[in-house]
Amino acid sequence: MTVVSRAPAAGSRAPAAGSRVPATPSRRARTALAAAVALGSLALVAPTAAAAPEAGAAPSTALPVVFPTPQSLTRTGSDIVVRDRVEVIVGKDTDPAARDLLVATLRAHGVRHVGVREKLSPHGKLAFLLGSATRTDLARALQGTAVPDRADGYALRVGRGSVALGGADATGQFYAVQTLKQLFRNAPKGHGRVRLAAASVSDFPSMPLRGSIEGFYGPPWTQAERLDHMDFLGAVKSNTYVYAPKDDPYHRDKWREPYPADVFAQLGTLVKRATANHVRFTFAVSPGASICYSDAADTKALTAKLQAMYDLGVRTVSVPLDDISYTKWNCDADKAAFGAPGQAAAAKAQVSLLNTLQKDFVATHPGMRPLQMVPTEYGDLKDSPYKQTLRATLDTSVEVMWTGTDVVPPAITVDQAKKASELFGRKVFVWDNYPVNDFGRTAGRLLLAPYDKREPGLSDHLTGLISNPMNQEAASKPAVFTMSDFSWNDRGYDRTRSARHAALFLAGGDPRLADAVQVFVDLNHLAPTFGTTPWQPQSPVFGPRTTAFWKRYATDPRGAIRAFRPAVTEITRVPDTLRRSLPDKLFLSDAANWLDATKLWGSSLSYGLDALTAIGRGDAAAAERARKAMDTAASAAAKITVDPKEHHQLGRVRLGDPCIEDFVTKVQAAHDASKGLPPLRELARGKTATQVSDYVWDDGTTPFGAAKAVNGDRFDIATTGGKEAQPWWQVDLGTSASLERIDLYNRTDCCADRTKDYYVLASDTPFPATLAEALKTPGIWSHHETAQAGGPTSIPTTAQARYVRIWLASAKPVELNMAEVEVHGRTRTSD
Repeated sequence: MTVVSRAPAAGSRAPAAGSRVPATPSRRARTALAAAVALGSLALVAPTAAAAPEAGAAPSTALPVVFPTPQSLTRTGSDIVVRDRVEVIVGKDTDPAARDLLVATLRAHGVRHVGVREKLSPHGKLAFLLGSATRTDLARALQGTAVPDRADGYALRVGRGSVALGGADATGQFYAVQTLKQLFRNAPKGHGRVRLAAASVSDFPSMPLRGSIEGFYGPPWTQAERLDHMDFLGAVKSNTYVYAPKDDPYHRDKWREPYPADVFAQLGTLVKRATANHVRFTFAVSPGASICYSDAADTKALTAKLQAMYDLGVRTVSVPLDDISYTKWNCDADKAAFGAPGQAAAAKAQVSLLNTLQKDFVATHPGMRPLQMVPTEYGDLKDSPYKQTLRATLDTSVEVMWTGTDVVPPAITVDQAKKASELFGRKVFVWDNYPVNDFGRTAGRLLLAPYDKREPGLSDHLTGLISNPMNQEAASKPAVFTMSDFSWNDRGYDRTRSARHAALFLAGGDPRLADAVQVFVDLNHLAPTFGTTPWQPQSPVFGPRTTAFWKRYATDPRGAIRAFRPAVTEITRVPDTLRRSLPDKLFLSDAANWLDATKLWGSSLSYGLDALTAIGRGDAAAAERARKAMDTAASAAAKITVDPKEHHQLGRVRLGDPCIEDFVTKVQAAHDASKGLPPLRELARGKTATQVSDYVWDDGTTPFGAAKAVNGDRFDIATTGGKEAQPWWQVDLGTSASLERIDLYNRTDCCADRTKDYYVLASDTPFPATLAEALKTPGIWSHHETAQAGGPTSIPTTAQARYVRIWLASAKPVELNMAEVEVHGRTRTSD
């Protein structure tokens, strides 16, 4: 994967007063432009905005849509023509990164001569004034457009002879240019002149902190992906990136050790790229699993780690204390210092460390922002001795992060945010676990749905909101784009509108390409929680279309097929469309396996429609050919798996479920019925399941009983006790059936390697006591799998059987884990 260069970091030298940027861009300008174009941000405009009329004509009625949604955006008159010679007026107050981005933007829109000066020339060229909104010439050019007295705020006015871009601070200047990029309009046919929408913008973020945290489990992002993400955050006006990858050993397990020189150098490069995009690179170190809070040497080691990052240019640090035990100490000295292990004692120890860091490190280092922390109780609204101690004793300047009412909350309301603020004694900083896909129910998924179910008005009770993205950085952009839109202006957020413009962002402003992006998003829309009910549904567009198809098919088969075919064709074409034209190659790399699966599933759907058409006209041969082609494509799609380099949760790629696979199943049933066959059904669901023993928790409960593997939930786990060699799991189908396929779903959260080298057996009579006996018994069908079970491993069979058993071959005691076992077969009864 490759990443283009960005504009220089803030602090680089501006062109001398009176100098002119030559017609051929400098290397610096070319690289800045290349970054902006590759990012797609230069074309982030409303796709339907009409070309503006000539000067003096009536103003266009519609302004381009700007994202994130501004607090105030109004028209000021007729759009203006941008000719090939302009001036950029800067001052000592002008942010260098904003200046470089402005020059690159002008060049991208055909301006050949850009003069960069500190004073207006008398030649009457269109002038772009950039700097502090309090500068005299800028204040005059803004003509009363309000300058928000808020961090990161800006004012922008496009007038007849000048364009004023004033920031409340340096970041505000940078954001003013990001908005200006979206006000450019394409020239009308027959005219080579680009226009700017005449607009007045007064804007500021509703939430001070906005962005993302690389805080997931599994393979961390690559350096190229992180560099790309810094550019992306700058383009969507997000100011925060938290470096906290769980699988970076120097972040968590080896927190006491300094980073190796090569990794440390990479972090320095990231800090510089973040600074160039006005993104706060926040370094997080997570010592809670092994720290001795009362040991001065550990505090010193932690401080040394933070000092090294300060020397790199980091000005925000975080100490996450999540996902650790607080009912035991890591050293005996902590018991003497803080008391017996427990919630209050743990909080007392944590506060001791955090307050020391805030007082002795953060407060003594110039430019440092307040310390951030993640409490061990980060995902609920229950008061406790732990929260009481934090509330009463933690330094009030320390930022406390909170994930909502659960690790992955289905919603966050204003009342919940108020309660969280009360519990922690300050406004909380929300770490929202979306679109992260590192937990069991997200296995095999991209989570692309737009942000939702977070209540307007949250900005009154939060210091900020950041996304925990997926292991796939670029594929996270559709969701993170909409989250950035919400955190910028939660009261102005519109989910549907934001989703459209996230697609346009990826598509470089091309409306038709954005349509293809949105079809792909719809197939990857599901957002699970830790429970069984997702907080975002799958395929809200395509799902209802399949429902409508089958309803109409019952009375009007030909009409149903004719109406549904375009939707199927659209899905089939999306992968090639995106691969041919989408500018974001990192996104295409992340989505590669899902695009392959989309094309195959689309082909399967198309062949399914061919089969139904042939059935309707009584052409049995054509129906058989189409059915076979449908099954072949579906089988190939189901075999596409997640790339282990991208994700630790291995298994099949999932999209458009269950509506796509249900469609294929219903076509199979229709074809079987046309041949007079009884329907193929899943026979194991809800039937009696047993296993050699149950795994027992310390409290005596057995939460992983055999029935978990036939309850229809492919993430519930049946687990044996682990004390037996050759453990087994079994289901009694209740009646003899003609079996065709057995699907085994392995667990995805961990330990999947336990279920390998196993036998699948089927019998009409109960099995004998041992595996060796069963393999010798006439009438028992068996199949041996040496590879690790997948998600699923599909095993074809022609057995006539009532009982199905999974039997590990291991001669050593081991647990047998099954997430789900599905037995597909035919019976002549309705049992």
